[in-house]
This record gives sequence, C-alpha cells and structure tokens, in this order.
Amino acid sequence: MTCLCCPILGIGQTKTFTHEDTLRGSITPERAWWDLTFYDLKLKVNPTDKSISGSNTIHYSVLKSANKLQIDLQPPLSISSISQDGKVLTYKKDGSNAYIVDLVAPQVVGSRKSITVAYSGVPKVAVHAPWDGGFSWSTDKLGNAFVATSCQGLGASVWWPCKDHMYDEVDSMAISVNVPKGFADISNGQLRRVTKGKKRSVTYEWFVKNQINNYGVNVNIARYVKFEEVYKGEKGDLALSYYVLPEDLAKAKEQFKQVPMMLKAFEHWFGPYPFYEDGYKLVQVPYLGMEHQSSVTYGNGFKNGYLGSDLSGTGWGLKWDYIIVHESGHEWFANSITYKDIADMWIHEGFTDYSESLFVEYYYGKPAAAEYVRGLRKQIQNFAPIIGKYDVNNEGSGDMYFKGANLLHTIRQIVNDDEKWRQILRGLNKDFYHQTVTTKQIEDYMTDKAGIDLSKVFDQYLRNIEVPTLEYYFVNKTLFYRWTNCVEGFNMPIKVNLNATESVFLKSKKEWQSLETPLVDVDGFKVDVDFYVKSVRKN
Repeated sequence: MTCLCCPILGIGQTKTFTHEDTLRGSITPERAWWDLTFYDLKLKVNPTDKSISGSNTIHYSVLKSANKLQIDLQPPLSISSISQDGKVLTYKKDGSNAYIVDLVAPQVVGSRKSITVAYSGVPKVAVHAPWDGGFSWSTDKLGNAFVATSCQGLGASVWWPCKDHMYDEVDSMAISVNVPKGFADISNGQLRRVTKGKKRSVTYEWFVKNQINNYGVNVNIARYVKFEEVYKGEKGDLALSYYVLPEDLAKAKEQFKQVPMMLKAFEHWFGPYPFYEDGYKLVQVPYLGMEHQSSVTYGNGFKNGYLGSDLSGTGWGLKWDYIIVHESGHEWFANSITYKDIADMWIHEGFTDYSESLFVEYYYGKPAAAEYVRGLRKQIQNFAPIIGKYDVNNEGSGDMYFKGANLLHTIRQIVNDDEKWRQILRGLNKDFYHQTVTTKQIEDYMTDKAGIDLSKVFDQYLRNIEVPTLEYYFVNKTLFYRWTNCVEGFNMPIKVNLNATESVFLKSKKEWQSLETPLVDVDGFKVDVDFYVKSVRKN
C-alpha cells in the first residue's frame, strides 16, 4: 500500500473491492447522519508487552435523526464497552473493522451528543513503517523503549476507535497518554499538563485547538530531550519545539536549523503556517517520517536528501533535508487542505512533492527549481492513473508524487505569470483553509483563478497514463503540429522555441494546426522542457 511521506514505486495491481472496502471507504448511512465535533482520547501504552488500553469519547452533532452509528477499530484490538449518557449500549461487528452501535437515547436534530468507546489489546505492529502502518516498537542505543504510531491509508482505527473516514474532522481534540515513568509522550497540539501516576507512570495531556484529520493524530514515546525556538512568521510568533533522543541532540541542533528556513519559504509560497495555535513540533521516531499535524515526525538520520540520496538526480536535493521539507509541506497540503476521499490523495502528495521545488526556488533560484522538478520525471512510471477508485478506500498510483509535481509545474508554465501562480497557491490555502476537499474543487478553483480552462489538462495527467506528445513537421516556413497520446478534447497550450531567441505559445489540438512564420528554424525548434510532454518530428 502507499502511504504518505516518500515516493511509492511499484507495479499496479487489479483489486476486487469488497463490502469491507465500502464500509471503510464510503460515507455509509451509519456515518452520514452525525458530524464530528470533538475527540477525547485517553490511552495507556505498555512498551513491555506492547499492549495498549484506553477509551475515546466521541462528541458529535446530530444532522438527521437515526439510531445506528458506525465506529471503526481494527483487529487485533477489540472494544470492551460502548456507552452513552451513562448507559451501556449494544453493538455488533460488520466485517472485521466496523462496529454498528444501537443507540437508545433519541438523537434530536441539532443536539450535541457523545459516546464513549473503551478498548484494549495488542495493536498491529508496523513492520515497515510508515508504509504499512500501526505501532513501531523499537529501542534507543541504551535499550530504552522508542515507540511511535503511523497509519495513513490503513487508517487511524488501526490503533484507536474513531469515525475512520477523511470527510469528517473534529473541530478540536484532547489526547491523554499514560507511559512508564522516565518516558515522555509527544503528541499533537500543545502540552497542557503532565501528571505523575501511582504505579510508576506519568500521563501527558495534549490539546489540539484546530481541526485535525484522523491519520494526523500520533503518539511518540521515548526518553526525549527537548530544545525550542520562536519563529517570527506571517501571523506572529510561532513556537517551534524539537524532541530527539539524547544521543542525537547535537546533530539535531544543527540539522533542524532548516526548519525556520522551510517555514520562511513555504509561508512565502502558501501563506501562513496553518496551525499557529498548536505550534510546530519536529519529533524523532524510529521510522522515516510522516506529516502528523503540528507533530511532524522525523527519521532521516540527520542527513540532507532522502536518506542521503537525491531523488531528482540533479544535486539540488542534497542541499536540504527531504523529510523536514516534504513532511512539513504537508501541513499546508494534507493537514489544512485534506482530501475527502483517499482516491484524491494526489492533493496531498502532488502539491507537497511540488513544494520541494518551491523550496529550492526560494533559496537557489528558479532555474534550479525547474531542474529539480524535471529531474523527478525519471521516477514516473505511468502504469496506472493518479486518481484511485472512490468510496472504497483506494488511493491512486504512486505517480501522484512525481507526476503530480510535474503536472503542477506544467500548469505554472501555462499560467506564465509567476506572481499570479504564487497567488493561486496562497489562495488555495486561504479559501480552503482547514477544509476537506475533492479534486473537482481544486480543479475548478485553479481554472477560475488562472482564467484558463485546465479541465483537459487535469484529465490528461490525473486520469490517463499516456504522456501527451506534440507531433510536428515543416513545409517551407510553415509549422504543422498536433497533440497525440491524449484524452479527447485535449487542448493544452504549449510553449515552443522557434529559433535561438524567439518563443511562442501554440494553441494545439488533436487536429493538425499550422503556423506561418519566417522565424521557424527547423533545426532549432524545441518544445519548452518545463512542460511534461514528449515531442516527435514527423518526416
């Protein structure tokens, strides 16, 4: 399965979808009638036997009267009780993950209600986090527990009971985690208090003031040390907190100097960091990293690049830490602007992969950024469409990363106005601030703000696997050209060099077009390399 933070490569597989896929991936009748408002998650983690236990009180408002409600929790964890208004409720499982709860109290439209779900067990172990999801149980160099969660794609219900669908987010959340004495839990939001327990334990209580998606919630447990600073950003002072293992403190203090640099670049391109009230944390974990909201996790070995390598092959990717930049970019695209259905996961990954080149541009210039994003093209496989199947928890192909980035880079060339392009990106983050969205909303917004019909461009790159090809030939001083390997009605304008000094935009279609000009240099004719297309000269 794909996940989140790093490019996923592989061969596409045909899947037969089941009733369980529908329960997980659709807005079922048992989900549709109630709207999440608040989670109060209480959890005890025992690293010794790798077990957890706790409860989640789920607050909601009633949109439509009903008496059956769906809660999700994945085995081997199990629910021990569900209650409302002090009364124990009955429930039954539908498939392996969904629990259908029978409500007794009237669910009056407009009222606010809550249910408390108690649960326990030994959660799924993340064998290859973050791609398969679950709990990562590791140790530091001294043998102390080093524990973390990750769950994109697989779902938050792999470790806590919730309404496990991305369309609905709570307005705020409390996270309380009990751990053995001597350890710290780092979760989302701001730390409200730390309470010592009676049995050599300690409880960390966190509060998230902003909306948060399910997979953005996390637990990180270790003998952490902390250092911090303040970033002077567009909305004022932003608290930056860093949590690392003691043996890595010196390396972290040097490597994490890139965090304010990242924030400065992304606030320029996207607007203010979306979660000033909750602060920004970078937390060391025993896996590569993930975009947990206001609690970004890090495991890149304190190296520049992606585990010390440059995914673009250009050298620009070795000048900055991939995990710091990429995972933090998700605060804008994933955590503030969140897909409603995982089929539209490209909204997270395409924009965030593209954000890497914008970071490069901010510090090293536009040519360097263009070279970087073009370098990612060698990773594109074009074996399946970027958009997956809706309503069955099915993400699209791993091309959502590199091809998604090159789609956006191509659209920037079409817009052909750098400041207008920056305002489109900032506008997305302003107008869809803290919202769940669909691909159509993003397409329509960008088309409207660009003043250019981009619908066929999106169809070509998101829903089709062919790379559009510009065929051309010359007769005397007349250029003939057309699009092939493209969707019906594909009409993307393309910039070409007619000779060493002159360039024009061609309004090309699938039918042959012509351009009469004395400027055509047969040998010097070139398609602008910043468009993700192919070109073929016909004899």
